[in-house]
Amino acid sequence: MNNTLYGHGDGFLTKDGQRLFPIGFYEHPSEDDALRDMAEAGVNLVLCGNEESLDHAQAHGMQGWVPLGLQSGATPEFQERIRTLAEHPALAVWEGPDEVVWSFTAYSGLWKQDQLAVFPNKGEWWMQTPLAIEYSEGRAAEIMPKMREAIEFIRSVDPYNRQIWINEARDSDLKFVRQYIDCVDITGCDDYPIRPEGRPAIRLADSTDRWRQVGKGRPVWMVLQGFTWNDLSDGDTDIIAFPSFAESRLMAYACIAHGARGILYWGSSYMKSEGKEAFRKSLYALTSELATLQPFLTAPVEQYVTVREIDDGRTDIPPPVSARGVSVTARRIGREWLIVLVNEDEHSHMGVEIAGLDALNGTEFVELYGEEETTISEGAFVTRMLPFEVKLFATHRKWETAQREGREFAE
Repeated sequence: MNNTLYGHGDGFLTKDGQRLFPIGFYEHPSEDDALRDMAEAGVNLVLCGNEESLDHAQAHGMQGWVPLGLQSGATPEFQERIRTLAEHPALAVWEGPDEVVWSFTAYSGLWKQDQLAVFPNKGEWWMQTPLAIEYSEGRAAEIMPKMREAIEFIRSVDPYNRQIWINEARDSDLKFVRQYIDCVDITGCDDYPIRPEGRPAIRLADSTDRWRQVGKGRPVWMVLQGFTWNDLSDGDTDIIAFPSFAESRLMAYACIAHGARGILYWGSSYMKSEGKEAFRKSLYALTSELATLQPFLTAPVEQYVTVREIDDGRTDIPPPVSARGVSVTARRIGREWLIVLVNEDEHSHMGVEIAGLDALNGTEFVELYGEEETTISEGAFVTRMLPFEVKLFATHRKWETAQREGREFAE
């Protein structure tokens, strides 16, 4: 039995003794060529529902997670499923019911079902009417004890103590999530902001921050947009709005800069609009980029590295509506360094100073996928950043992926 495939409790995966930053897809192609393309693009984690799909993932060097209906409790059928799958060497993590709190609060779906008439309108939850409160409290009282029971059973029989993860909606209720949070290892949410009426990609930074707080410091996995809304069955538009490569890259690095321990994609199996293959290539270009940085993504954050904007005070442009600033995360592996910068503002910053690098004076950095080069002087270096730009500075270009097709994808 290969006992190297299990979590550390820090949100990372382990394979053959190496820690891995999860790069995942909810899609699990049945065709070998499609799954091989995914694996070759650096994807290391896919949805698996049974032994056959775990075997399929393992054959391509990938790991799998298994979704579980924890809200039904430790039924005999549940116990048999856990015992059957717990020994599989490709199983990396257990997943609880998706968006479980969201499902009985803001989006119970009952407002759509006239014959039940539980929520007369879609805004019932946000108005916090007595009906919405009574219904949600009742459902929580039924679901939470069963979830805890099911999780306790998993803990009692899983020989490798794999991590348990529950994904929620971006705005799932704090009070109810906190009723199960101490039973799970990994939290996080899905957030799909690219729509025809607006494209606020940078809000993924706020979503990551929120779930780090909701989870009381637990590792956060973020589920990002792998589709266009018009391809969903309940889509209310015919307008195609795939995220551009730049938007997908901004979302991923905003999550990472704000502390996410995993990046996954939902919705790619629903794609049918024109441009879907070009969009898929753009996602694979990004996952390949992330996979090339694997050693850095599991390394500790160098907290003493700081960033500040020292702008030029021009008076010929209007003041920004909002100012979020530039976020930074710095990682090192021995003498190799990676510094990630994300301009979270819709305006440029013409003076961005990265400091705290006194031990690196004289060290040369290159901008990955760019032309910029800089040398650390007096513990710092300076760059400029365009609106919503991502810049990666590293000590060597070997941290660039050779998979470039798809990087120019734009709506």
